[in-house]
Amino acid sequence: MSQSLPDTISASHFNACADRIAATARELAAQGLTPATSSNFSMRIDAGHAAITVSGRHKGRLGRDDIMLIDLQGRAVGTTARPSAETALHTQIYRRWPDMHAVLHTHSRTQSVASRLFARDGVIRLQGWELQKAISGYDTHESVLDLPVFANTQHMPDLVAQVDAWLDAGKALHAYLIAGHGIYTWGRDMDEAERQLEALEFLLGCELDLRKLRTS
Repeated sequence: MSQSLPDTISASHFNACADRIAATARELAAQGLTPATSSNFSMRIDAGHAAITVSGRHKGRLGRDDIMLIDLQGRAVGTTARPSAETALHTQIYRRWPDMHAVLHTHSRTQSVASRLFARDGVIRLQGWELQKAISGYDTHESVLDLPVFANTQHMPDLVAQVDAWLDAGKALHAYLIAGHGIYTWGRDMDEAERQLEALEFLLGCELDLRKLRTS
């Protein structure tokens, strides 16, 4: 893929971010979190740009050429490649939180099933789990962590509006699910985003197990 960068962005910086995104994607694919060509990943490059996965690529086989540059309006920069169809959800996070530098969206079986099971409730309430402390800002199992489950749609402005409405209501948000789809989470760097994703995958699995035990 041919990628032309603005003068304000060094090739070494972009390549380092692209390599980290690709490596993370391969790791998550090996864990079964990103089947086929599902999922999308990004990192902030600077105040006005991000690197994101090119649409339609198998996430277990990504390399540097599968990552492209966009501006924070979701437009491709210096390439004819097409970014992920859900780019607007990434750029929304970068615009709302300037200190966030990585966004991960995956489609594990656990996430997909939980998103359908709790879709009618509109939220998954995590409470009493020790691993809640892996989420930034939570330092006790006695806390309450609400993960909203937003209705799925192919019209990205509608999903963006659902996220905005949650935040504009003053509710905390560290991750969210899309019904029948998967999870979005983010962090100040890729390590934080990966830690939160791993913890939330585990916690969602625990909630599903509890639901099965209560109905058996």
